[in-house]
Amino acid sequence: MSEHDSAPREAGAWAPLSHPTFRSLWLAVLVSNIGTWIHDVAAAWIMAETTGSPLMVAAVQSATTLPVVLLAIVAGTLADIVDRRRYLILAQLWMFLAAGTLAVLAQLGQLGPWSLVLLTFALGCGAAMAMPAQQATTPELVPKPLLGSAVALGSLSMNIARATGPAIGGLIVAQAGAATAFAINALTFLAIVFALWRWKRMPAESVLPPESFGLALRAGLRYASQASVLQAVLVRTGAFFAFASALTALLPIVVRQELKASAGTYGLLLGCIGIGAISGAVLLPLLRRRLHADHLFLLASLVYAGCIAGVALLRDLRALYPICLVAGFAWISVLSSLQIAAQTAVPAWVRARALALYIVVFSAGMAVGSLGWGSLAQHYSVLAALLAAAVGTALAALLTQRWRLRDAAQVDVTPSGHWALPVVADPLDSDRGPVLITIEYHVVPAQRAAFLSVLRELGRSRRRDGAITWGIAEDTALPGSFLEYFSVASWLEHLRQHERVTNEERRLQECVLTALEPGTRPLVRHFVGAADEGLKTLARPPDSDGVLG
Repeated sequence: MSEHDSAPREAGAWAPLSHPTFRSLWLAVLVSNIGTWIHDVAAAWIMAETTGSPLMVAAVQSATTLPVVLLAIVAGTLADIVDRRRYLILAQLWMFLAAGTLAVLAQLGQLGPWSLVLLTFALGCGAAMAMPAQQATTPELVPKPLLGSAVALGSLSMNIARATGPAIGGLIVAQAGAATAFAINALTFLAIVFALWRWKRMPAESVLPPESFGLALRAGLRYASQASVLQAVLVRTGAFFAFASALTALLPIVVRQELKASAGTYGLLLGCIGIGAISGAVLLPLLRRRLHADHLFLLASLVYAGCIAGVALLRDLRALYPICLVAGFAWISVLSSLQIAAQTAVPAWVRARALALYIVVFSAGMAVGSLGWGSLAQHYSVLAALLAAAVGTALAALLTQRWRLRDAAQVDVTPSGHWALPVVADPLDSDRGPVLITIEYHVVPAQRAAFLSVLRELGRSRRRDGAITWGIAEDTALPGSFLEYFSVASWLEHLRQHERVTNEERRLQECVLTALEPGTRPLVRHFVGAADEGLKTLARPPDSDGVLG
């Protein structure tokens, strides 16, 4: 991480590109994103040409998106427990083999409809497995002040590809054939492999063995259930995209049926959305310096709702082009606000799992929302569906304001390492358990309410980091004498808690200490499930230094 130990306080849109590893990966991903669009055009064209079936053409699209919903959580779990760089290289090689097989079969004339669907599904599986890990690497490549710009550049990459990839793909298919298009897509994955191979990643050091898959999966879900900031991201993601998906889902119908225009017009409108998103990515650093995340999210959501209403009501192409430009700007503003909050709200040990949940909610919102608005348009009208979506987008933005995104920027999830190792009389097996940790406090009476409030917040962090149970008890004979207790499944899981404790938890613990009687310190004790041969004393000395764990 030495390449970004120091960073400017304020970052321009292009500042992350000054970091060589981020720059090389960004360029490689941009090339690969364009390759993906080239594949999509070639796959749709060859399916339409060989079958003429709208259902089979739709099956190609489903084969790309379905793996994200099915595999993202599995992928996020793996990305957190294995070497992320090697994992990403393997995922890219898998997609290279799938795309290469497509190219060979197409060249030999042996590519049938179902083999095209299956190999596209294999490509989608590779993309789904790589996505959480790829997003989770961003905080490793740039310092925190540049994270917002880096996320915006990631979105910019996708929108540049969306604006240029279909045109490039159509030209390649027309001039050289689908086999060449598939081969070019295959080569783009090697570009990412090369960039990853050059990345000298420094993995986090740990003396503990990696988590098993099952434990890691449960730990990720447990963390999400106790992380209020991550929950805010997921709630706002689902609420926005379930309604906002109507614009992209119904725009082809508006162009074809309402405007009686050609596919070229549809492409131009999509291009305007892409150009708007590119412009937004460039200007977002300036906006973020003037608006905090929740105000930016609300403003962009309301603007996007207005764009949906505009597409519903206006039938003049001269008005729809600028509306699509503004829609792209608003879209990337919302998307980057959510992605930045998702990146910064969680510590590194669980980041890929948290991003996987975000990806699942995003993908499910888009898929379910698109189907729902399409069904509503079919049963009623496109106008009714779009107007309902516009109202829903605005109401969702207003009603979800209590789930705040700006809290993510105020929480320091950097590992603090301030818990001293527990004192043990004899060495313990790592699977010994369960483990009960008790912490005794003597609280100033006037500080009782403040103490309990902070301690309950601290309890949520205990649960996030691995506690199965947690509670507070007060001594009936000595008011103001409290016992905090929590249990974990094994000694190894408690040692993991020591590695996971963050600066935010350190801040909470310091607040707890200010409420204690002068001259007193917390007394921390550890109890482990008794073995058959008995257990000698396992306790921290009475003069504990106040480190709570």
